[in-house]
Amino acid sequence: MMNIAIFASGSGSNFQAICDAVQNGELEANISLLVCDKPNAKVVERANDAGIPAFVFSPGNFSSKEEYESAICEQLLKYGVQFIVLAGYMRLIGSYLLSKFAGKIVNIHPSLLPSFPGKDAVGQAIEAQVKVTGITIHYVDEGMDTGPIIAQKAIDLFDGDTREDIESRIHQAEHEFYPKTLQKIFQRVTHDNS
Repeated sequence: MMNIAIFASGSGSNFQAICDAVQNGELEANISLLVCDKPNAKVVERANDAGIPAFVFSPGNFSSKEEYESAICEQLLKYGVQFIVLAGYMRLIGSYLLSKFAGKIVNIHPSLLPSFPGKDAVGQAIEAQVKVTGITIHYVDEGMDTGPIIAQKAIDLFDGDTREDIESRIHQAEHEFYPKTLQKIFQRVTHDNS
């Protein structure tokens, strides 16, 4: 069983979807820790409700990214974390964490990368007037949404769609697609290590 940490900054709907998939037996993993950079985020409440330990920090209390990533690493080691799942974590992962968990950090992004990387991918898609957007699950590297792509799912956009319509369809797809893809990744990693 893979010991994972979920990193999130916001409401935690993907965190919840992953928790639910673990509880339903659809995802064979143990969520050992939530890491959150926003003390008042709703995801912290969700972790508490699920009985999952949370490491909550304010980056401003540290002198550098390396300093807070070092503090995160201490927690990851303490909880025996083997794999990091980013689920709406709004910070770039730095070289310190990348070096400790090389090839073991995945992210979900609300576009079909390489289109619309970075912030507000939905806004970028609306601005570009594309007919199709989607979600991408990828490994994390030093860049912003530039790591090797693992899986993608397309989502059609329709005339008259509001931003809320698009975000709702993206979230729905993410909540289903992310746990399924994680299950495949963990099975592959476990198989490769056996």
